[in-house]
Amino acid sequence: MAETLLLTNIGQLLTMRGPVPRRGRSLADAGLVKDAAVLVQNGRIAAAGTRRNVERLQRARRARKIDLGGRVLLPGLVDSHTHLVFAASRVAEYEMRIAGASYEEIARSGGGIRASVRKLRAMPAAALERQALGRLGQFAAHGTTTVEAKSGYGLDLASELKILRVQRSLARKQPLEIVSTFLGAHVVPPEYARRRRAYVEIVARQMIPMVARYGLAEFCDVFCDRGAFSVEEARQILTAGRACGLEPRLHAEQLARTGAARLAVELCVASADHLDRVTPGDIKLLAKSSVVCTLLPGASLHLGVPFAPGRALVDAGAIVALATDFNPGTSPTLSLPMAMSLACDGMRLRPAEAIAAATVNAAYSLRRHDRIGTIEVGKQADLSAFDVADYREIPYYFGVHLAWLTIKRGQILYARDPKQA
Repeated sequence: MAETLLLTNIGQLLTMRGPVPRRGRSLADAGLVKDAAVLVQNGRIAAAGTRRNVERLQRARRARKIDLGGRVLLPGLVDSHTHLVFAASRVAEYEMRIAGASYEEIARSGGGIRASVRKLRAMPAAALERQALGRLGQFAAHGTTTVEAKSGYGLDLASELKILRVQRSLARKQPLEIVSTFLGAHVVPPEYARRRRAYVEIVARQMIPMVARYGLAEFCDVFCDRGAFSVEEARQILTAGRACGLEPRLHAEQLARTGAARLAVELCVASADHLDRVTPGDIKLLAKSSVVCTLLPGASLHLGVPFAPGRALVDAGAIVALATDFNPGTSPTLSLPMAMSLACDGMRLRPAEAIAAATVNAAYSLRRHDRIGTIEVGKQADLSAFDVADYREIPYYFGVHLAWLTIKRGQILYARDPKQA
């Protein structure tokens, strides 16, 4: 059982208390408490508020004290879109892209997602697990306490199950929380290039029921875009997933506008991700819906394309979340603080909005907002401390490692100061 902790001398505590999910003006309400303290007991928040009120509690006097020295404390970051398990980087494509090759040109040359598929199919599960375990440590070192992890680099039943089983094994062996999503519809694999209809049927009728039977995923996702799957194909796959108990998510409007955002609203998916190419009409529909708009600025930066219209989505009243899209091809970053910086600079989100998008709204998109994403009594003690005096400095210092302490369910996962570990 996790020890009782008193985190005190917190310069700024961002509780993120308030309505869930956050929309419009409420996205900027950080629930800020100055000169604060948080009491953690049995892996949960036992008290949170001003230092004076928390420290005078009888339970606080017996707790192990961690002095934050005026630093900032927020809810543990929630990375709601990652591709955690893959075999190798695609650094050669990075150089090709710098030289001017487009996403589609790289794919036609044998690169892209299909290159990751070839490598993953050949790698044993044990090796994939070792690599992913190291990545989870890096996520924690950047303040992340929960990650959504997609399959999608297998594209046959055995390989997709291999990925999802690796993720289940990792979830049991280490403390970072992993939420699995089945993404068998990432692209059509080469062996079905002339039989795409057959592959869609395999995903819908064979893969999804098997994933659901073994309880290997909570969500089902489709890459609905140019060069991937059509709106009709995505509708069929996500409907099949929902029938088997897998809640739908959707890669939407990244490379081209296909109508995927409108499909997301039609199907009431948990999250529509990317949204780089949405129109004003799409934004209005999304803003009236319960769909979380998960923005992935790391992919836009790495591909050298315009950012999604984050400011317009927030102002329209959409539910906006932020994630890294960590993957080997288009967003090789594990740092949600870096994604916050990009969202502020490239999408014009305010710092408090970016933090809410990477905590409470991201938790809502994963259907975990009842236990993570805010700092409130009774919720999991998922906490991230940053070595700054003002929370706005977290995105301000872009590309700078500022995480100081990461706690999951009351257990310290990362501490910059060894005395705190």
